[in-house]
Amino acid sequence: MPEHSMLDRIHSPADLKQLSPAEIKALCAEVRETLIDTVSHNGGHLSSNLGVVELTVALHLVFDTPHDQIVWDVGHQCYVHKLLTGRAGQFHTLRTEGGMSGFPRPSESEYDTFVVGHSSTAVSAANGMAKAKKLTGDDGYVIAVMGDGAMTGGMAYEGLSNAGRSKDRLIVILNDNRMSISKNVGFVARHLAVLRSRPRYVRFKNGFGSLISHIPLIGKRLYAFLLYVKTKIKNALYKNSPIFEDMGFYYLGPVNGHNLTDLTRALKAAKNIERPVLLHVETVKGKGYGFAEQNPDTYHGVSGFDKLTGKTPASGKSFSSVFGDTLCRLAKEDERICAITAAMQSGTGLSRFAQLYPHRFFDVGIAEQHAVTFASGLSRNGIVPVFAVYSTFLQRSYDQILNDTAILGQHIVLAIDRAGIVPDDGETHQGIFDVPFLNTIPGMTIYSPACYEELKIHLKQALYDVKGIAAVRYPKGGEPTVPAGYAAEYKPYTLFRSQWSDTLVITYGRVFFSVLEAVKTLAGERRGVSVLKLNRILPMDAECLSLASEFGRILFIEEGSQAGGTAEAFGSHLAEDGYTGLYRIHAIDEFVPVCKTEAGLRREGLDAGSIAGEIRSLMDSAVKQEESQPWKKRDVI
Repeated sequence: MPEHSMLDRIHSPADLKQLSPAEIKALCAEVRETLIDTVSHNGGHLSSNLGVVELTVALHLVFDTPHDQIVWDVGHQCYVHKLLTGRAGQFHTLRTEGGMSGFPRPSESEYDTFVVGHSSTAVSAANGMAKAKKLTGDDGYVIAVMGDGAMTGGMAYEGLSNAGRSKDRLIVILNDNRMSISKNVGFVARHLAVLRSRPRYVRFKNGFGSLISHIPLIGKRLYAFLLYVKTKIKNALYKNSPIFEDMGFYYLGPVNGHNLTDLTRALKAAKNIERPVLLHVETVKGKGYGFAEQNPDTYHGVSGFDKLTGKTPASGKSFSSVFGDTLCRLAKEDERICAITAAMQSGTGLSRFAQLYPHRFFDVGIAEQHAVTFASGLSRNGIVPVFAVYSTFLQRSYDQILNDTAILGQHIVLAIDRAGIVPDDGETHQGIFDVPFLNTIPGMTIYSPACYEELKIHLKQALYDVKGIAAVRYPKGGEPTVPAGYAAEYKPYTLFRSQWSDTLVITYGRVFFSVLEAVKTLAGERRGVSVLKLNRILPMDAECLSLASEFGRILFIEEGSQAGGTAEAFGSHLAEDGYTGLYRIHAIDEFVPVCKTEAGLRREGLDAGSIAGEIRSLMDSAVKQEESQPWKKRDVI
């Protein structure tokens, strides 16, 4: 680990303000070194954090945090902020179980003002926080920092539209690091941007406007005319400012995001403007680390790398890659198949599809809602769309799944990646809530493969055996160890019956293999347990329910939320059919914090050892009940 000669002196932003310009420059270099060193070991978001070093330093130099509050959009670029707010000593624990989160967490520090993890939400949150400050007489500022990628999400515009109408102390910083917003033209525009960022100019402009407006008879008309002329000239020079000013913001920029003098000047100017301000900052993603500058996407979210060579671990076979390869094969045979992603081409395994079938591949940006309705439109006119999306981000498109797709009866396929427990990113990224909300959609079909071969089967079933919406959900990473002789089946369920057993375990997805391991352990203890594996978890098969009702005690193991999950629905159906045996659910009933996959499964009691203990508990409870109530004793199967 590097020595922190400068960072060791920073216990709060107040310490930052005591440094000389030369010391601040040295601090920025040390922060970059710390980012590279830590992320190379722990993994995380590198490019975005390297790009906001000077911006974050400038924010804490100009504003008085935590009284002034910073809201980071998505939050993955908050590492520098954490280093400057008294957490440098714990930074080596980043993204580790029990360690520092890779996203802002108010429970971790008073400087983290809002829980974030999804895109395009910062302006709305900051708008509310700024309004609350005004209502309570608090004179502090609220600053929302959002990347240009967040501007592909519709909620960003909803927030801007409403925030611009307020008169609150709200500053939105647009961190433009990929030039997705058109650049200003020429030297004059940039020179004027510097002039407009100076506090004296802002004070003069406000005073001049007030003076002109108060000229008797012609003042207001003269001011309106001058404003009209100024706007026309400015619009010719600034290609990107009108949309923000039309929303009510005072536009400043663009400003060099790696020049501390320009940044602090612009931020001080923004503080003097008595209305919402949008400050446009241009940064270089991956700044200061050549490998990341040349390949910012590769180092956006990385699991670790050799910091000297920049080499990242070779990506092996995974559910995502198997999905992508299978979809390519099926698309070769069927030209109607299209693939959609919401800014997650590589993460969802669609890079090869994009290369082979560019005209049938659509990256819609961070716009999951649009992606679903777009898919429904494709389906309406005879295309077979597959929307590959992380479970946690699919949550954002519930309304479109229900109203724009299910009601119409359109056939689309949701390839739900990162289902179940997801490593490293914590609460906002866990894929444990998709089943409960999809369970509420009429006509929905959900498959949950446990291994690669089942994923191939279920994807083909979703494409061709279902009329309405079909979902195929699978976890991050590789498949569990598949027992020799295990064969994937096209059936909705598979029953593994133990000859002398009145105990049944029901499950689906990858934890099925942990259940098999647990059952094997119990067999060595002369405890017979049958297993019912669900391949299609919705709709439930009537024969499957009938088979389960033959057992006197049932344990449903589910890697997902208990509330509204498959286990609750299965139990409800059994009760409706008059089932009188013992029925127990083991599922997740909390937000799962940062953890590795295996640690998360152990935490939630979904590893083989914990499952074996849960089955023992169920069987022992049944024995005690039968001893106390012998008239309820059932014959074993």
